[in-house]
Amino acid sequence: QVQLVESGGGLVQAGGSLRLSCAASGRTFSSYAMGWFRQAPGKEREFVAAINWSGDYTTYADSVKGRFTISRDNAKKTVYLQMNSLKTEDTAVYHCAAGGTTVQDIGAYDYWGQGTQVTVSS
Repeated sequence: QVQLVESGGGLVQAGGSLRLSCAASGRTFSSYAMGWFRQAPGKEREFVAAINWSGDYTTYADSVKGRFTISRDNAKKTVYLQMNSLKTEDTAVYHCAAGGTTVQDIGAYDYWGQGTQVTVSS
């Protein structure tokens, strides 16, 4: 069992940066691939980024590639999402998730956090 709690969201102007954190509880955090997803009002939840258990493989949605960076610290049981050059279309609730494989498929993730709101103003 893994419990996930996101933090670091907020209001930022376009072009700015935010760093999201996702703190995990449970002894098996280091065995899970971790992902970030987001959901804007009226839209389906979509994949943002994922990282494998060791941190040496990452994958990103095309819309954030080159702007966002996912990383993890297994000793701290935390995964991060560094978001730079933010755009208004990045506004959404951001959720972290834990799963068995580093994929973009939302169904592959077993555990989810409640989310943190990111709002990018123009």
